[in-house]
Amino acid sequence: MNFPGLFADRIMPDRIHRISLSFLVTKLSKQFGGTATNISYNLNLLGVEPIILATAGDDFASLRSFMRKNNISSQYVKTYKDVSTSTYFVITDKDDNQIGSFYVGAQKYASKLSLKPFINNVDLVMIAPTDPKAMIKYVKECRQYNLPYFYAPTFQLATFTPTQLREGVEGAHILFGNDYEIALMKHKLEISHEELVAMVPILITTLGSRGSVIETRTDSIHVKAVKTHSVVDPTGAGDAYQAGFIAGHLRNYDVQISGQMGATTAAYTVEKYGTVTHKFTKKDFIKRYKDNFGTMIAL
Repeated sequence: MNFPGLFADRIMPDRIHRISLSFLVTKLSKQFGGTATNISYNLNLLGVEPIILATAGDDFASLRSFMRKNNISSQYVKTYKDVSTSTYFVITDKDDNQIGSFYVGAQKYASKLSLKPFINNVDLVMIAPTDPKAMIKYVKECRQYNLPYFYAPTFQLATFTPTQLREGVEGAHILFGNDYEIALMKHKLEISHEELVAMVPILITTLGSRGSVIETRTDSIHVKAVKTHSVVDPTGAGDAYQAGFIAGHLRNYDVQISGQMGATTAAYTVEKYGTVTHKFTKKDFIKRYKDNFGTMIAL
């Protein structure tokens, strides 16, 4: 929802202890999203077929139809009839300040799911933000069954204890976060940046318009942001970056090329309102990659 004024104009500092506010919004838009949807949508555009392991509620029909139209399998999405699908509600004012709330919904059942049925047919597990108990379980299963995993605790960082976070980080093949989230990880774990780099084979830190930094135990590479025609909505850029990186990594490209693929994918989503409203062909992507980085890739 879009509010044409400023939140600050409605807030009285001397009454901050008792807030009762209502905003007359002029725009309401319902968008498909969520980390599983966003990442899988971009992977599909890049020629990678993901398996989504997630939960949904009694209103899943429209999202299932969207997934079907975009050739994304919902076979392993478990639906529950007593709740709605997890949903984020947000109001944005004219200065891009946001007030939001997240309805847990079917996500509360995510810890009932297991990676065990897939241990023999996956190349990489993506552990994205969901119910914290589920994320802890998936980390344990990945480590138990020796499954390489891409770990992006991001929105749930604050909910993990240092021990839980350390277990997830130490077992990860790839660790992902923006610069604020990476700083929070180090603070919670009480470690230096050098110690964090030493804990994982690949550490990815996104820097918004300044691009990203990909670090291994022997190297540090800066990847510039891809030029955009306009920045309409940055929501979902991180998910798109992750999808692009994974698509490169699974094709055995080095971390620099994979990061550049992540940057290219992210550029498409910020140019559209919503997280899965953009489209591109492999041919489009290859050209845009070359235009920005000067080399050809194959998809």
